[in-house]
Amino acid sequence: MDDIVLAALKKWPNVPHCHGWLALDARGDWYLRDESTQRAGAFPRIKGSRIEHRGLIDFIGRNYAADAAGAWFFQNGPQRVYVQLEVAPWIWRVRQRAGGTEPQVHSHTGVETEVCDCWLDETGRLYLGTALGFGLVHTQDVGEAAEAIEAGFWSPAALALALAPERFGYQLNPQPGS
Repeated sequence: MDDIVLAALKKWPNVPHCHGWLALDARGDWYLRDESTQRAGAFPRIKGSRIEHRGLIDFIGRNYAADAAGAWFFQNGPQRVYVQLEVAPWIWRVRQRAGGTEPQVHSHTGVETEVCDCWLDETGRLYLGTALGFGLVHTQDVGEAAEAIEAGFWSPAALALALAPERFGYQLNPQPGS
């Protein structure tokens, strides 16, 4: 986390948590969900306002973490802003490397990681288990991921998506007190 965030936590340790105001979709995009958006419908059917400011996206990414209960959040200074997840806490970007080596994988927050496991759900979406955790391969990178599978770097197992949050220890929609 950023030093300024850690300093704010020390200065104001008892700021109430925020729920329902930030979401992460299946393409790795962040959405602000104000009260009227929340009243209009549940995420991801009603997404809200897509965050496009590169500095804010990077700040959220640097301060994105999970609590012990598997609820993902963005630490915004002294306030913990819990994140609604469309599918998974990580969205993976896959890039081929030269020389026939295993592809490079990095998160929607820009952190490079190593692949440990691979799964396909019942709809054909591809997921990776990495040193950072469980996540969905971005739709634009499925071709690169398929090449990694064909080359024998990854071997997908079957995954029932409805069971993924419990199996991999994350919450799609953290609620107060959960």
